[in-house]
Amino acid sequence: MAFELPKLGYAYDALEPHIDARTMEIHHSKHHQGYTNNLNNAIAGTDLEGKSIDDILGNLDMNNSAVRNNGGGFYNHSLFWEVMNPEDRGYLSGDLKDAIEAAYGSKDEFIQAFSNAAGTRFGSGWAWLCVHKGGKVEICSTPNQDNPLMPGVSCGGTPILGLDVWEHAYYLNYQNRRPDYIKAFFNVVNWNEMEKRYAEAK
Repeated sequence: MAFELPKLGYAYDALEPHIDARTMEIHHSKHHQGYTNNLNNAIAGTDLEGKSIDDILGNLDMNNSAVRNNGGGFYNHSLFWEVMNPEDRGYLSGDLKDAIEAAYGSKDEFIQAFSNAAGTRFGSGWAWLCVHKGGKVEICSTPNQDNPLMPGVSCGGTPILGLDVWEHAYYLNYQNRRPDYIKAFFNVVNWNEMEKRYAEAK
């Protein structure tokens, strides 16, 4: 069965003023749709057809650029929409709070370290918070549409937070001010979703 563009759980304007409606609409309906279509075309008629996106990326031939770029783009954006929420975001608590404090000292220090990873990613890419088996968390970043599920990429583990730092994610509203966009992102982070993903991943 072909992959489908996931529906958003909120309206395009729901994250304003932090992320504007026009950027959300273009990002979701054009960019993410494009990755979805191209992924389906890349796996059609191959042994990857019918497999889950996690299975495809976890066993990826890294020389297969069509699946690498578009499979990454499909997965990364699917996570990105879900780790933001306009209203029911919760707060950092429980086992995830303990893991973040063990690794980074405090929530503020974690946000600073994550923001640094996103801000210093040269060119286009993503910043991630990943969970290793056993529950340890780690921040890393990847270029382009790579992600930590792919063999040998960055910190490994299961991503539970991803921030898109491609210019198309923020340029209409923030122009070249990537640090402002990164700061705004933490106003809409869905801690409830992260905690659920942490429990599943550890």
